[in-house]
Amino acid sequence: MKELETLKKEFETNIKEIKTEREVDDIYLKYLGKRGIVNKLLAKLATLPSGDKKVAGTEINNLKKGIQRLIENKKLLLTTENIEIGDLTLPGIKPQIGHTHPITQMKKYAEDIFLTMGFEVVDSVEVDNDFNHFETLNFPKGHPARDMWDTFWTKEYLLPIAHTSTMQHRLLKTRKPPFRAIIPGKCFRHEATDTVHEHTFYQIEGMYVSKTASLAELIGVLESFVYTYYGYKIPYKIQPTYFPFVEPGLEMLVEHKLKNGQKKWLELIPAGMIHPNVFKMAGVDPNIYKGFAWAIGLDRLVMLKYGISDIRDFHKGDLRFLQQF
Repeated sequence: MKELETLKKEFETNIKEIKTEREVDDIYLKYLGKRGIVNKLLAKLATLPSGDKKVAGTEINNLKKGIQRLIENKKLLLTTENIEIGDLTLPGIKPQIGHTHPITQMKKYAEDIFLTMGFEVVDSVEVDNDFNHFETLNFPKGHPARDMWDTFWTKEYLLPIAHTSTMQHRLLKTRKPPFRAIIPGKCFRHEATDTVHEHTFYQIEGMYVSKTASLAELIGVLESFVYTYYGYKIPYKIQPTYFPFVEPGLEMLVEHKLKNGQKKWLELIPAGMIHPNVFKMAGVDPNIYKGFAWAIGLDRLVMLKYGISDIRDFHKGDLRFLQQF
């Protein structure tokens, strides 16, 4: 693509003129940030004919990798230039360069996969009110299903969100169907912790609304995502479940290896067809539009990627663990 070649030359010219680490951060945001040039190009893939998407997606990802490599080289160059020259006969010292948290790394990777599938990335709130968190999701006041969520509450009767589904009503009110979006966010629950449960964790909510959305499409999207994310056909199964805001509801379970070598099924993605009452609360006619939604457990996604057996390791702050990534 001529546009990509021009963009590559422009970036190479800009990176050569950079003199400080601050400028490196700025150029990263400009090209590779969430609202950067490359992600905008990925978002445009949805508008291309189906035959052109794969070729264009490959070219854009190659451009992205090239830009990442040049930025890393520039950072290393600036770091070594700032080291005082001493005895040149001494052994070399590898500069200590930090890196993002493994969950942040995999969050960006997951976002890139969904961007190539035509999904928009929307930021989630971290504190919300009862109306968005429960009522708009088909939880009437006093409904026993509210007990499924062990929530925290502030003195102002607000909630640190227990699920990213709290954003569904906002999107239905502000987006005109058809639309597709993912909403990564941090969640909080007042519950006992163990090897697969934490009080603070991350989800990637997803929504697709159109006149023809179906359960088969939902399963196809989730399967395409997990196969791309893990790089192989990871064993999974689909089983029915219950959530007030979807009907029917289902969950995708994937095979998880325990410390003792045994394997078990781990719930990874609760999902389902958006309940008609959720559409009605947002003023969307469920007789015209259909949709599906899911909430991927990002921490568990990373656990399976790297064979991590205890979800609590992510937040202990142990550098011996974090430096492996």
